[in-house]
Amino acid sequence: SKKIIELMLNKKAYIKPGMNIWDIGSNIGVFAFAAASLAKPGKILAVEADIWLTHLINKSKFSNQDRGFDITVLPAAISNRVGLAKFMIAQRGSASNALESTGGNTMMGGVRQVQTVPTLTLDVILQETFPPDFIKIDVEGAEAMVLEGGKDVFQIIRPILYIEVNTQNCDRVTRLLKEYNYNLKDGQSYTDIERCTFNTLAIPFS
Repeated sequence: SKKIIELMLNKKAYIKPGMNIWDIGSNIGVFAFAAASLAKPGKILAVEADIWLTHLINKSKFSNQDRGFDITVLPAAISNRVGLAKFMIAQRGSASNALESTGGNTMMGGVRQVQTVPTLTLDVILQETFPPDFIKIDVEGAEAMVLEGGKDVFQIIRPILYIEVNTQNCDRVTRLLKEYNYNLKDGQSYTDIERCTFNTLAIPFS
C-alpha cells in the first residue's frame, strides 16, 4: 500500500544495497521499483495475482531497463497451498483486490470480476527462485495464509518482514509471527509491540 511505501522509504536502514526482496501483493509495482532503487544490485521478486497488473509491472520494467533493476514478475496468488483459487477484482480500485476465500472488505465497493488464479506458497517460491532478505506482504486479508505457507522461509532464511495486517487476522498473524520467533514493531512508531498493528514490522530474533 501507499502507507507501506512511505514508511519504508523513510526507514531506509531496513533496505540496504545488495538485499534480495520479495514483494508479495505487488499491485502496480510501486514498492518493487522503490525497493529496487534502494537495494540495487539486489534482486526483486514482484508477485501479483491480477494478470492486468502484472502487465503494467512488466511495462514499467521495460521502461526502466536502463536503470539496471533486477526485477522478476510472478503472476500468482500466495496462499498456504499450491492450487487454484478465485480472485476478486474490486469495483472501486485494484488495491482492494482479494482472494475470494478471505471474504474481501467494504473498501472493494463490490466485485467487478472474478478470476481463477494459480496459488503458490512462499516455500515453493523459495525452491524455485532466490532467498529473500526482506519481504513486504500486502494481500488484503490473506496474510495469515501467506505466513502459513512459508515455514522454511521464516524458520531457515529468516528475512525481515513488513506486513499489512487486517483487523480480523490480527491475533492469528501475531501468533504465527511469534511461533516463528519474530520481534514485532509498530509500523508507524517503530516501537516494540506485543500484538500486530495494521502496519507491522517483524524482525527475526537471532
